[in-house]
Amino acid sequence: MAATDLVRFPVRAPAALSRLGRAAKQVRPDVIHVQCFSSNGVYAAALCAITGIPCIVTLQGETFMDDNDIYEHSRVLPTALRVGLRRAKAVTGCSRCVLNDAERRFGLGPGIGQVIPNGVDVASSESQLGLDLPFARFVLSIGRVVEKKGFDLLLHAFERVAANDREVGLVIGGDGAEREALAQRTEALGLGSRVVFPGTLSRLQVAWAMAHASVFVLPSRIEPFGIVVLEALRAGRPVVVSSRGGAPEIVRDQQDGLVVDPFDTRAMATAIARLLDDDGLRRRLSAAAVLRARDFSWDVIAERYRRIYGDVLGESGMSVGGATASGEQAE
Repeated sequence: MAATDLVRFPVRAPAALSRLGRAAKQVRPDVIHVQCFSSNGVYAAALCAITGIPCIVTLQGETFMDDNDIYEHSRVLPTALRVGLRRAKAVTGCSRCVLNDAERRFGLGPGIGQVIPNGVDVASSESQLGLDLPFARFVLSIGRVVEKKGFDLLLHAFERVAANDREVGLVIGGDGAEREALAQRTEALGLGSRVVFPGTLSRLQVAWAMAHASVFVLPSRIEPFGIVVLEALRAGRPVVVSSRGGAPEIVRDQQDGLVVDPFDTRAMATAIARLLDDDGLRRRLSAAAVLRARDFSWDVIAERYRRIYGDVLGESGMSVGGATASGEQAE
């Protein structure tokens, strides 16, 4: 929800709710499921209150991962979320980290929320489109190039790695407000030929990069979950992930990958170097990664949501059917 949306909300809300009410009468959903609570959640919570349709709320880290920190500045969203969480028939979060934040700041009762992680298509065998890189071996990281994603921390860790390994490069895929500043810092560190910023990658390019990277790194200062980590695990990449947030709920340290504090760039550099230098460790974690990805298969995740729907519908005596109100996922 942008600032302009907040200003226009009181004016537009009555007409919008009227249209939503008419749509609900036509569709007759048994459940309204809010994915990522933003302006969609404000309307969905109001519609559920008016119609009596049970509401399920799924949090994806939007309360602390939004680039503009909207939950820190908006008066509408925090209040609406508190009301929505209180009235929801079920609340889920993509990680315990996300639910903890909802409990701490938005009134979610302890133990009420259930963790249902995001999933990955483990059977995916997408075509690939290669990147033109000036090096054969590379460390890969992908995401919005913003401060919270910690790419500046990764860059300083890579400076240590590059000093001892003259052949490895770093690829930071994605775009965002910090990309130009990060590129300038790279040049200032004398790493211009060792670090590539290809911008936003297509699905085919992501598939290629995941298949060919020596190591994947998630260096986020805070991360609600990390879908890109699932993609790396599916591709069998040895991973280094941030200890800050939900990623350690995916990657178990020393078992499926390595977990480090992103603010400790020396430790991050050491973890990356270990995976580059130790063939045995790299092969072991690569094999473990593929197995771990199966725990997040969409078949597994969908079954967990089906159970939630069954519980909610059982309470209200309704048959299966529903509507989803999706917001922009914060990751």
